[in-house]
Parts: sequence; structure tokens; C-alpha cells
Amino acid sequence: MAVEHINRRGQKYYLHQGITKTGKPKYLFSMKSEGMVQTIPDGFEIYENPNAQVFLQRIQPKIITDDEIATVDKGIKKFSHLQCLIDIKKDIIYIYIPSISYSAMLRFILFDDIKRIFMTERFCSLGSIDDWIGIGGSDTLQKLVEKYVKHLGKESFYELH
Repeated sequence: MAVEHINRRGQKYYLHQGITKTGKPKYLFSMKSEGMVQTIPDGFEIYENPNAQVFLQRIQPKIITDDEIATVDKGIKKFSHLQCLIDIKKDIIYIYIPSISYSAMLRFILFDDIKRIFMTERFCSLGSIDDWIGIGGSDTLQKLVEKYVKHLGKESFYELH
């Protein structure tokens, strides 16, 4: 059976294989159902980004724990009025807020993997900056979530630095 994935918008994607210029296989998802791949290659997994785009990526090492993801998810539900999405990339937890498409606005970076201490950054889009800036110091994820998630989608967010 062909590899297919239905994204969070209900769109069905099929995995296809192509060839790079050097002759190596490359994989992509498409809505076309002809010429599909029958199995996910070893060492790969399906990844859907917050904007519902579907990719095949190498299996990532798990650095952020399920409990830490749950802490952020519970914090968003408790402290924010927005329908935010969470994305994990290596040792960083990103919080995306809805606009025309989802945009990463807040992130928690694992600073000490033994004590599980995080640092917080917010996205700054002042035209000349357009980059992540640090806000506050390092602390437990729970304390940082309680302190910063409540500002998402509010004017007070832009006063954090």
C-alpha cells in the first residue's frame, strides 16, 4: 500500500521518490496519486510543520521530553486565548501563533540538559532586526511558560526584552 498522510487540514498527500543530480534518491509529498512509494525508507519519518506542509525527514533524536511538551501545551491552554501550535526542533520548543499562516513567535531553548533548564526568546520584527531576541533569564520550563505564554497575541508581548 502506498504511503499517504492526511494533514491537519484534511488534505491527503502521497509519498513520491525522485533522483537528485548526483543520482541519490530524494523524497517528497504530493497530492498526486500516481507513482507513489510503497514504504517509508528506513531511518525516515513523516513531519508536518505548523502550516500543514508535509515532508519526509530523517528521524530526529528525542531531546525534548513528552512531559515538557505537555507542560507547554497545558500552559497555552491555560494562559493564552490563541489557538497556538507547538513544534519541536532538536532542543527548542517553538510556539506558533495564528495569523494568515502560523508564525513562530516564542521559543524555549534547552539550556542545561541535566537540570532541564530553559531560556526564552521571542521573535522581534522591527524591520532592521527580524530575529530572535532573549527575554529574561533561564529557569524551569514550567516557570517560563507561566511567565511568558500569557503575553502571546497581546501588546505586552512586544515589551518583553
